Amino acid sequence: MVNTVTVKVPATTANLGPGFDCIGAALTLYNQFQFEYLTDNDDKLYDINVTGAGAKGLSTGADNLLYQSFVKLYEHLGQTAPPVQISITIDVPLARGLGSSATAIVGGLVAANLLAGEPLDRTEVLELAIALEGHPDNVVPALLGGCRLAATSDGGCQICDIPWHSHIIPVVAIPDFELSTAEARRVLPTQYSRADAIFNTSHLGLLVRGLETGRADWIRSALQDRIHQPYRKSLILGYDVVQKAAVDAGALGMVISGAGPTLLALVEPGPASDVAAAIALAWQQQSIAAVVKTLQIEQQGVTSC
Repeated sequence: MVNTVTVKVPATTANLGPGFDCIGAALTLYNQFQFEYLTDNDDKLYDINVTGAGAKGLSTGADNLLYQSFVKLYEHLGQTAPPVQISITIDVPLARGLGSSATAIVGGLVAANLLAGEPLDRTEVLELAIALEGHPDNVVPALLGGCRLAATSDGGCQICDIPWHSHIIPVVAIPDFELSTAEARRVLPTQYSRADAIFNTSHLGLLVRGLETGRADWIRSALQDRIHQPYRKSLILGYDVVQKAAVDAGALGMVISGAGPTLLALVEPGPASDVAAAIALAWQQQSIAAVVKTLQIEQQGVTSC
């Protein structure tokens, strides 16, 4: 019987311009969660300790999303969750558009499934994760890795992988302020024109082919969007300045990562370091501290030991 399990879950970037609420990719930035059975006799149901750069502000109470997800899997099994000691190491910042909530949901579900003896297969865990998150674009790549497209229908959710060319490098720029998903959704219109729907549909198709082939001209055009970015960019101080700096330094384009405020630049290998430096300087000139990371696509998704 397994008494301790450690789960590492990657950050994710979603939307990628025109792929609003349906496309996401796992990144080489992680949160790590260790679960261990509590063996003392003080009737404690859980004990949560948090460390890492993103630890500030994370709840250690029963409302902690990681713990809630852990409990949810046992409820799904018709069982009571065992008392656990949880150690959390946070490197994916909260409320920045990098899928921090998805790491908690996936981490809690996967850890619970392992401690329960793996009664659920990966598809069943994924279905629970989508139900908890409410949309698939972050939890799917967090669990499965790579870049994934999720299409929901009456029959459930169809997931397909999107090949990501090795010459397309993700550079994330994480500013030192938060933006809640709820706030980012409030600024969106409730209706869109036929022209805007057609625009995004065509650009999403072009994006999929551009990522697969690595064709720079396709990606430059494909990152355009009319569904969410024109409305959300007003919530991100310095957006236009940072985007221009990235493109001028050689980026193929820059988009809002998830709901923001993190910005994602897609870059070819040559100018990657110049783009990262230009982004950091542009935000510094706006009196905003930002962490800029040159990452890769995490192909494996969640891992455990």
